[in-house]
Amino acid sequence: MARLYADEQFPRVVVNLLRALGHDILTVQEAGKANQRIPDEDVLAFAIADNRTVLTINRSDFIRLHNSQPRHAGIIVCTEDLNRQRLATQIHEAITNTVDLTNKLIRINRPSN
Repeated sequence: MARLYADEQFPRVVVNLLRALGHDILTVQEAGKANQRIPDEDVLAFAIADNRTVLTINRSDFIRLHNSQPRHAGIIVCTEDLNRQRLATQIHEAITNTVDLTNKLIRINRPSN
């Protein structure tokens, strides 16, 4: 399964659901970097150094980072979805359907109902 690094705003419920599906997730909080106003560039750098794919709802900033620094262990940008189970399932399916996340930008969009 995937090695992920969830940024500070990423929903903890989704982290736990993804862990239950077998994914290895480290959160910013668990890495001892909570409430430090760490720039997104540093979040990405930490993920690269630890060979983890960034998991974020901060879409615009991480899409910009992907475009300016396309060499990374992967970035998954998500639309905020209050249906946490659906969000976890969409992420899991995207990861499962992608052989290698290296240098990839994966967009998870909330379905429009």
